[in-house]
Amino acid sequence: MQALEIEGLIVRRGVKRVVDNVSMSLRPGTVTALLGPNGAGKSSLVLALAGALPLEAGSVHIGGRRLSGLGTEAVRAAGVAAVPEGHRVLPGLSVDDNLRTAGHAHSRAELDRALDEIYSIFGELAERKSQRAGSMSGGQQQMLALGQALICRPKFVLADEMSLGLAPLIVKRLMGVVERLAREGTGILLIEQFTAVALSLADHAIVMSRGRFAYSGEPRRLIAEPDILHKAYLS
Repeated sequence: MQALEIEGLIVRRGVKRVVDNVSMSLRPGTVTALLGPNGAGKSSLVLALAGALPLEAGSVHIGGRRLSGLGTEAVRAAGVAAVPEGHRVLPGLSVDDNLRTAGHAHSRAELDRALDEIYSIFGELAERKSQRAGSMSGGQQQMLALGQALICRPKFVLADEMSLGLAPLIVKRLMGVVERLAREGTGILLIEQFTAVALSLADHAIVMSRGRFAYSGEPRRLIAEPDILHKAYLS
């Protein structure tokens, strides 16, 4: 499987460059932890990679296929699925209808198989197929949001602050799914407030500050030299 290659990416929101000339490679079957303070540009990077924010410059490729300039549906169809911050589900629809809506591009047979896979990963959702998504707990909604991304069977998942506001037990559950996905060959970009959790899972770590990458390298170095991360939060 080919890597997701990002080269010279620049994203502007208003007059501000929120992503400023960053490059990286996300490899299949690996977890890359993206760390840094609020406002560093992490979420903007995810939205740009997902096709939800326009690029001022730079390129995004999988192999020879260019993704930059494509919309969100085309990016998902190419194998890149984002899980944006904030448990984004359709609150008035049932769990099952949320997943079916996310998997609308599948044939009926493919969708049935994909649903079975999601429900095997998240038994909690299987027990609540007919429950309205908005009536579930925050942790259950986050599982559903991740399930919506996974139903398109992506090659790469961009997960933005999945653990925000959730109990430690739910965080452990979600991170277990991240580990499983990586073992099965999915490339994961993980933005995570709990740096120790993210670094324990990561094969590669990036620290972002003011739209740029302040560090890109081994997770163990960030554990051994915490000042690298602390400087990013203080800059």
